[in-house]
Amino acid sequence: MADIDYETKYFFPVKPIPRLSCRDPEALRLISSEKPVVLTDAKLCDSALKWNLDYLAQHIGPAKHVVFASQCDEFKYYDETKISQYCPNFKRPTQRLEITFQEFANKLTQWNPGQEKLYLQQGLNSSVGTVIAADFVSFNWPWLNAQTKTQGWGTLTSNLLLVAMAGNVTPVHYDEQQNLFCQLVGHKRCILFSPDHHDRLYPHPVYHPHDRQSQADIFKPDFDKFPGLRQISAQSAVLGPGDVLYIPIYWWHHISSLHNHPYTVSINFWYK
Repeated sequence: MADIDYETKYFFPVKPIPRLSCRDPEALRLISSEKPVVLTDAKLCDSALKWNLDYLAQHIGPAKHVVFASQCDEFKYYDETKISQYCPNFKRPTQRLEITFQEFANKLTQWNPGQEKLYLQQGLNSSVGTVIAADFVSFNWPWLNAQTKTQGWGTLTSNLLLVAMAGNVTPVHYDEQQNLFCQLVGHKRCILFSPDHHDRLYPHPVYHPHDRQSQADIFKPDFDKFPGLRQISAQSAVLGPGDVLYIPIYWWHHISSLHNHPYTVSINFWYK
């Protein structure tokens, strides 16, 4: 697909994130050094590669799921608790909904240009149906647990199921956890920036609802307001089904769902 092969031209230098076998010693070295790498054969979530909209709608159960609605392609995270505390006039960039997966799937399949974009972001928990639970239990936990033990990571804090419409964008931000990001359906482009660029990416103040998010737009850079952007560099990769991207703790990342499929499905594994 042209959308997969085409690499957007950036104003900053971009190198490819290494794509390696999970058995390659270099892959383990990169993870130990907290450097990003795409693992091509970890088979971490092979039992979930069939998690398309129909399958999830049929098997995930009747529970309500967190879905964000946006008037544009961007879905910038905000901390609801900090709005009332520090920023009562903050304008939420997205609306938080709680709907069943079937309702979400219906909205996606019936979507027309000009309507609001949707992004499901739901932690997997005991509310899922037995079929999804069985798929989850069948993940490659022996490999994963061996890796986390080798790396000395803490406990698994959450698995976030992400179902995004084509074109959806998560703007530049960082997380305070180690992340193994597994792609299941469709393709995502991931652009990562080293923590060395922290100040050059102009994070919002800690008290702000957009804490850990960049104030700058890397696709519409304002060099007068954010002159440090001129000095940033990045690594990038396009993830396809079965790929696992290691996003090291504190690494900034920008993630977009490509247009070669109507939607993307991903799941992440967060570790303290």
